[in-house]
Amino acid sequence: MELWLHDHSKNTRTTLKVEADPILIGREEGCSVVIRSPFVARKHARIARRGNQFFIEALAHAGTRVANREVLPGAPARIDFGDEVQIGQFTLALIRPEGRDAGATGDAVELQRRLMGFEQQVHAELVERLNLRVTAGLNKKDPAYVNQILQNLEEILVRRVAELDDELIEHCVRLHLHRMVIAEVVRQCQGRLQTDYRTDERLLDPERERVIVELVASMVDVMPLIFDPTSVADDLNLAEESFDDIYKQFRDSIQRELRRYVVRRTMSKDVQDIMLGLGPLQDLLELPNVSEIMVVGKDRIYVEKNGVIQPTTRSFFSDDVLLSIIERILTPVGRRVDHSTPLVDARLLDGSRVNVIISPLSLVGPCLTIRKFGWVPFTIDDLIERGSISEPCATFLQGCVIGRKNIIISGGTGSGKTTLLNTLSAYARPNERIVTIEESAELKLPQPHIVGLEGRPANIEGKGAYTIRELVRNALRMRPDRIIVGEVRGPEALDMLQAMNTGHDGSLSTLHSNNPSDAMQRLETLILMAVDMPVRAIREQIVSAIDLVVQIARFADGRRRVTHISEVAEIDRDTGQIRIEDIFVLRDPEQPRLRHTGYLPTFAEGLIERGIFEVGVFL
Repeated sequence: MELWLHDHSKNTRTTLKVEADPILIGREEGCSVVIRSPFVARKHARIARRGNQFFIEALAHAGTRVANREVLPGAPARIDFGDEVQIGQFTLALIRPEGRDAGATGDAVELQRRLMGFEQQVHAELVERLNLRVTAGLNKKDPAYVNQILQNLEEILVRRVAELDDELIEHCVRLHLHRMVIAEVVRQCQGRLQTDYRTDERLLDPERERVIVELVASMVDVMPLIFDPTSVADDLNLAEESFDDIYKQFRDSIQRELRRYVVRRTMSKDVQDIMLGLGPLQDLLELPNVSEIMVVGKDRIYVEKNGVIQPTTRSFFSDDVLLSIIERILTPVGRRVDHSTPLVDARLLDGSRVNVIISPLSLVGPCLTIRKFGWVPFTIDDLIERGSISEPCATFLQGCVIGRKNIIISGGTGSGKTTLLNTLSAYARPNERIVTIEESAELKLPQPHIVGLEGRPANIEGKGAYTIRELVRNALRMRPDRIIVGEVRGPEALDMLQAMNTGHDGSLSTLHSNNPSDAMQRLETLILMAVDMPVRAIREQIVSAIDLVVQIARFADGRRRVTHISEVAEIDRDTGQIRIEDIFVLRDPEQPRLRHTGYLPTFAEGLIERGIFEVGVFL
């Protein structure tokens, strides 16, 4: 039996031949597979054959995962060839005995590594030809200069592609068709094309281009897709899941010469991305089902897809190329990063948030995090359909927003606080003047009278900063009906509470916290950052200002759900703590319906009398 072992800390991959059955994995001598790592137990896991199937059993509590799912001791999990088994900083997988399958995960990683090495050689030769050392400042708007790059790139590829073996050619063909299928699904859902840098049509073969387009259209037609803007993420998931099976049906119809042409197109796209675009991030930024991109040094790129963080097989050629791509991202928004300013927060022109941190603060190379701004905003119906909230709770929250109750949305990082805030804010009346205050602007509201404010960090000289607290204070002078603070994370909490207490009912904000009770304690801490005052006075301010806390959480499988809707009731006479009364609670994470606890909020009667909602919303 053969298996591959990948060390993510060193980005090295080895193939091991193991004759033992079962296969014992651990750091102890005598194991079939010895992994010397402090994160691996002496006897960590065991892979055993049962008939024609393989099962992995965890022998320790140090952590064994298969396809991002935990394997617990005493509960063996079935694995197949190519399934990733994660142990410490290592990944391993069984190799199919009859030969390597380009679609298998382990072989795909190795083939992608070989492809990256080959493309790096092509890129180096191209840079040498053009006498370039830095690609971030290329004038990609000059057609003559771009055509010069394309012509030289085509000449290099025509000569170098002949060096490739059939295995790598097959990988390139599959990769290119996968990209084109995904791009076609996005086009049909959203009516827009992905980035294409080609400007010299003389380098293209019209007949082969036509064959490729027809082939991609035929593959997409086989997929049972909806092609609706709001379902693009679901369509992409289905397309990715079914691609391998559909590709096998069409693979034999792709002629040899067409394969080599497709290889040139694949490599041309990748090198053009480095020279003119954002490198291996280009396609990821254009995928609607990718919500966050995380780069850890040049060799590791992760994405958050459908709420779950996943590794990719993509990487950068070098740290210098990664830094040039970072420069290309930051330059249009007037920001820079270097050793004097090694940490930068910025917002891209499309609303996406960017964080960059480099040496000496980062010990693993340049790190880049991009939280993408969603192309299609969620409505409350979308959240109900996805099971994030139940319909009665949505109706209740709608009434609370219309009834001008002050609401705090609490949750962890990436739990969906901003999405829910954006959704609830849409219920504010069109005739209201709404001032939104954010560190990085993300809110998109449908009301006509919106004043959007965004904080600004200090410049290189350390001047010119405008904090959220200053903007909240200024907002009070702008005659707002509502103030919406994207996130409270500092002393601006005091100013927000004072605004809520001085006639600006219906204000909303988000807060990092694990549950409604913790949210109140965190607010107390943030207020103490602004002013030294008795805790009792702070709690009285909170109780009089805030009506509701909506708690949202992200579960291990990536699902985001509202778990609590609670009223900030009063200060408990016995404990002196703020008393929280749960109105709706999610008792079973597998059931999206939040259950009414039987408690009626103190303001319910008033909203019912005004006809904003009915008693039946609590049933």
